[in-house]
Amino acid sequence: MNMTRNVFAGVVFSSLLLAGCVSKVTEQSQYSGFLPSYAGLQEVTTPSGAKVLRWMAPSFTPGAYNTVVFKQLELYPAPAPSDRVDLKTLQELQSYTSLGARNVLAQKFLVVPDLKAAPAGSRSLIMRVAITGVSASNEGMKWYEVVPVAAVIGGVSAATGQRDQNTELYLEADVIDASSGQPVVKVVRKVFGGVLKNASQVITVNDFKVALKGVTDDMNVLLK
Repeated sequence: MNMTRNVFAGVVFSSLLLAGCVSKVTEQSQYSGFLPSYAGLQEVTTPSGAKVLRWMAPSFTPGAYNTVVFKQLELYPAPAPSDRVDLKTLQELQSYTSLGARNVLAQKFLVVPDLKAAPAGSRSLIMRVAITGVSASNEGMKWYEVVPVAAVIGGVSAATGQRDQNTELYLEADVIDASSGQPVVKVVRKVFGGVLKNASQVITVNDFKVALKGVTDDMNVLLK
């Protein structure tokens, strides 16, 4: 009877662990306040297979525009470097991601740094994008850990910083029609980078390069 009870408890505990896996999209509690409004965001799957939160005006047609006002990604709120993510890394992420976004935009639009630089009579979009967070969190329990004894061991490993960790980059974007001042696209995206060996390993730009390629590929498809 005790063994049966233990097995049952293990199954229940295992279910709870699996339910606690890392969310694939940004939680509402993680919204930074960068966007004027988060209303209407819905979870969608991008061409690269990522889950993102997005709202798009029903009438939005990228082909109706020929210019995009974009300078670089912002760091919002003010950067708060840590032992694992220093200011240099944040700035490198800002530059790397900005360059990738600008290269995609330049394939279809004239890209200018501000609205004053847009040619007279141009049909312009204003694109505001920010990196709103960079972090690492423990991976969810793997299938072979979801048994009572191994689960306890896994919990001890996590507590001592030995569990593998997912790197996460948070992005928020607001695309505005320059003539009306109204938003046409809003995106909140959680980007999963490389996996770190433990809670002591520092986060670098290289951890996100592959994942950010997926972001720019999705951006390219959206703007076609």
